[in-house]
Amino acid sequence: MGFLDAILGRSKPARPDLDQLFGLPSAAITLQASLDFAPTGSGSVAFRAPEGRAFADVQADVQALLDADGGPQVQAQVDTYGYTWLVCRTDPPDVSALVTDLHAVNASLQDSGFGTTLLCSLVGFLGTDGRRLGLVYLYKQGTFYPFAPRAGGTTVSGQTPQQRDNVLELQVKELLADDIRVEPDLTRWFPVWGAPGL
Repeated sequence: MGFLDAILGRSKPARPDLDQLFGLPSAAITLQASLDFAPTGSGSVAFRAPEGRAFADVQADVQALLDADGGPQVQAQVDTYGYTWLVCRTDPPDVSALVTDLHAVNASLQDSGFGTTLLCSLVGFLGTDGRRLGLVYLYKQGTFYPFAPRAGGTTVSGQTPQQRDNVLELQVKELLADDIRVEPDLTRWFPVWGAPGL
């Protein structure tokens, strides 16, 4: 940090600790043992894809890295907000292998100078009662939060309203406090409606 930055109170953002992702296998065991939520074997990394050849080359390199040696196929999807999601799957579900793949995607983008484009990573879980849950890693914060969408009833317009299971999210927050670094600021728990891998 420079002298002028210190005077003006500006600071450089801390470099995220991608190794926090490796706490997810432990969290998955806790979720399965305590709440009957099993991993789906699907996870994803969301980022804002900048224009240009350099980023296209990095994205191709990431996909080639993960597809090599018969590894899991990686699919790219773009959501309605313009974010690109690189989706990884393991069959049967293997959280450790999935986390390794997600870490590789994040690290490749960060090491290539595109760390500022990263939004989050997500690993999906499914309860024995059919409820869905995602553990979302906030790249810029280095923390996780649970996201639990739930199906709502149909409105007069025929559309299904988007609702969250806040009780489940808070329950998971308390349950996983010893396994992963949970984001304490609930205003940062943004919804990821329709996220691939959830």
